[in-house]
Order: sequence, then C-alpha cells, then structure tokens
Amino acid sequence: MRAVVLRAFGPAAGLVVDRVPDPVPGPGEALVEVQLASVTFVETQVRAGRPPHPAMAPVLPIVPGNGVGGVVAAVGAGVDAALVGRRVVTTTGGSGGYAERVAVAAQALIEVPAQLALADAVALLADGRTALSLLEAVAPQPGERVLVLAAGGGVGSLLVQLARDAGAHVVAAAAGARKGALARELGAARAVDYGVAGWTADAGEVDVVLDGVGGPLAAAAFDLVALGGRFCSFGMASGAFSPISAAVADDFGVTLVRSERLTPERSQALSSQALALAAAGRLRPVVGQTFALERAGDAHAAIEARATIGKTLLTM
Repeated sequence: MRAVVLRAFGPAAGLVVDRVPDPVPGPGEALVEVQLASVTFVETQVRAGRPPHPAMAPVLPIVPGNGVGGVVAAVGAGVDAALVGRRVVTTTGGSGGYAERVAVAAQALIEVPAQLALADAVALLADGRTALSLLEAVAPQPGERVLVLAAGGGVGSLLVQLARDAGAHVVAAAAGARKGALARELGAARAVDYGVAGWTADAGEVDVVLDGVGGPLAAAAFDLVALGGRFCSFGMASGAFSPISAAVADDFGVTLVRSERLTPERSQALSSQALALAAAGRLRPVVGQTFALERAGDAHAAIEARATIGKTLLTM
C-alpha cells in the first residue's frame, strides 16, 4: 500500500510516499480502508524534530498520522464481522495514519452517523473532544466575555461555537481578516486580528481566555482577564507554551484552568459526543483545505506558514 514515510527529521519536503507492507488485523483488531487522514500542528513539530516534549520524538523511519476515517475492510479474530463495511473514525495510537490502510483495536472505532460527512467526522475526532473538554473545564456562564485565541483553527473554531451556545459573548482573536470573518460567521460577537498592533485594546476586558497560541500572545491575552476570571492554555501554535504560571495567575486574582487529562474511554466518549452534535446540526467543523496523500509535505508547509483555516486533511 501507499504511505507517507518520514526517514529523517527536517523540512516538510522530507515527507514522501513509498510502498509499505499492508497491515493485517490481529485478534481484537479491525482493518480500515482509509479515505481521509487528519494533519495537526503537533505533527509538523515532530516531523521537524522539535516535538513539544522530547518523549514525543519517534524512532525513524515512521509513517506519521494519528487520526483517520474510512470504511472497515476486514476484522481479526474475536471481532464482530458486522463491522465490515461501516464508516468509522479512529485514532491509530500515534503513528500510521498517513496511509491507505490501518489496523487498529476494534474498540477504538467510532461509527460515523449516517447524516454526517466523513470529512467532518475526521475533523471532529480529536478537535471535537479537545474543544468539549476545554469548554467543560472553563464553564463559561451566560453573558460572560470569552476570548478565543487561534479562533480560525480546528479547535478554536469549535470553541467559538460552543462558547456562543453557552450564552457567552465571544471575542475571537486570529491572524488575518479571513479567519476573523470565519469566526464571526460561526457566532463570535467580535473578531480581532492579533497580527495588528493594539489588538488587545480592541478585544477589551474578558472573563475567560482560551489560549491555543501560547508565547507572547498568551501573555498579552492574560492581561485582559478581569479579577476573578479564568485563563486556560491548551496549545502552542506560536511554537512556545504560555508563560503564565499558577503563581502569577494567583497574584492577579485569576484562576489558571488546566485542561483535562483524558483517558482513552473519556476521549472516545467526547469524540462520539462531538460527532453527535455535528450530526444534529449543532456543531460545524470547518474543513479548510485538503491535500492528496502525495502532497503531505505541502499540507505541513501550509500549516507552518499559518496559511490554513480550520482543519487540514489528507485524501487517499
């Protein structure tokens, strides 16, 4: 089968398609014929040799990718044969997703509702569970002002919708007019461009910050949090984590909210919940761009250049 193989850490051009052996489902496993694979910012960091944590550096060569969607093609011993032919999304355990087929634990499969497009389901597999978990952690109340950083991204665009549905006044911060327009379309009351000097004055005081950027932008956003507010950092799109410590937050009368450490069971439940919300028309994933498997390097380069919007997917 065809798969993207990373043989050396470095530029995105190092992602090349090669022929690798087809996986065979073992006992308790299912073989998925992959149609779409998720591409994430963290995967670009790992490919470049700069993972967020040293333990995330894989042994090469490796087939990257951790989230896929497709159709069950076969099952191993002990797995219900009725799964064959069903549309599913699943994680792969950290690698192997940029490929035409994956063998995964059957219990990790999430069936895609009939009324939901497979691309939307793949977009929600990881980002949906992350967004739901974060919103539950900060628990915005009706009328509260919620600032979402990286509001034009996969998780950020979902947070805008979830916070809006909770009754919050959402301020979306993103780079560029295109991402700001998307955030307003999704329900943000206001959009600010954090690539422009003075953006914090436009954003104003807020009760909650959901930070998917980290670095200096996170520090600037923290200064906007009102006394008694909450600050939650969950991403590092800037390349650096938020510099705000619990001690600093406490000094300013702000609660530093940590994102939930998800068990596999909790992760699967939240992903299923996100798919159900989308199938009911209550949550809209944004698939901003797709790339053919052979263009995995281009997908990585686009994410690194901040040229993407919403979710980025590979097609087989």
